[in-house]
Amino acid sequence: MATSGGARHESRTAPADAVPEDSPADAAPEDTARIGTGRPSRQTGTVLTAGLLALVAVLATVAWLSLAVGSGPAGAGDAWRTVFDADPADKAQLLIREVRVPRTAAGLLAGVALGLAGTLIQGLTRNPLADPGLLGLNSGASAAVVFAIGVLGLTASEQYIWFGFLGALLATMLVYGVGSLGREGATPVKLALAGAATSALLLAVTTAQLLTDSRTFDQYRFWQVGSLAEREPAVLWQASPFIAVGALLALCLGPLLNVLSLGDDLARSLGQRVGHARLLCGGVVVLLCGAATVVAGPLAFVGLVVPHAARLVTGPDYRWTLLYSAVLAPLLVLASDIVGRLVARPGEVQVGVLTALVGAVPFVVLVRRRDVAGL
Repeated sequence: MATSGGARHESRTAPADAVPEDSPADAAPEDTARIGTGRPSRQTGTVLTAGLLALVAVLATVAWLSLAVGSGPAGAGDAWRTVFDADPADKAQLLIREVRVPRTAAGLLAGVALGLAGTLIQGLTRNPLADPGLLGLNSGASAAVVFAIGVLGLTASEQYIWFGFLGALLATMLVYGVGSLGREGATPVKLALAGAATSALLLAVTTAQLLTDSRTFDQYRFWQVGSLAEREPAVLWQASPFIAVGALLALCLGPLLNVLSLGDDLARSLGQRVGHARLLCGGVVVLLCGAATVVAGPLAFVGLVVPHAARLVTGPDYRWTLLYSAVLAPLLVLASDIVGRLVARPGEVQVGVLTALVGAVPFVVLVRRRDVAGL
């Protein structure tokens, strides 16, 4: 009896920091890293940093090739002299300055914006097949551009393209408003359904306008496919502040996306205001996608495939996934644009077509080798 009582006494006075073998505390370091409040191991951080720097070097090389390669007479030597020994009278250098430099800048800007936006929206909706079009961004931008061309009679890209920005914003507000109805608020499933319904409605309106106005269709079709050609420097200067601000905000949202990826209930238990978090992420997505649309048109496939490629390297930590996506996406856009210039010389294939062709096969392989539902 004394022994039994002593045993009971010892169990009551066990040290406070003693943790059962199967308690949640054993998983605390992993969960902490998962939600973005801890630090990755030194070895993992070193490997990911080295990989990111290598990708930046590859991106710089591809950007250089974008200046040096094309259907025109300018080559790598002309590109080098344009940067380090400019001659205003040289026709080859003039071609690079007036055509290829804005084109390369457009690819970099649009790629960064779409890569970050795709990662944000997949994390926001917890949907591995989500891209910026899920919230009605592309359909809203398209409807607004058609309205600007067909009804208002705008012809210059720097005029009607801003209607694409406004249309993306209004469509997203509509989707979020519809998805927020009900007691649960804006859940990922409701946002996806509201986005699909809104996209279908806006697509019907856009198609009806195009079928009854051939002039509008002729202007709209070149914008709709997505292109980096003939981008005015003024348009790039107008869009770059939005992309810079949106990219900075997106890179700061990695820990927030890690928390949201745990589910609404656990995120709330950790003190996260889920509704405000989704609103913030959605606002950044609109900012990035609207600016990317200004620069290159709706290149929807980039925002879908790049986050999956980034997660293949980084795992589920959105802090690293966002960084990798910001480098991989412009790499995909510029590489596709270079291929488009070479395969149909002296003409070219628009980058919106090539991004799908270049990215489709790796994406299928990635889906077959990896559980895409594991966000």
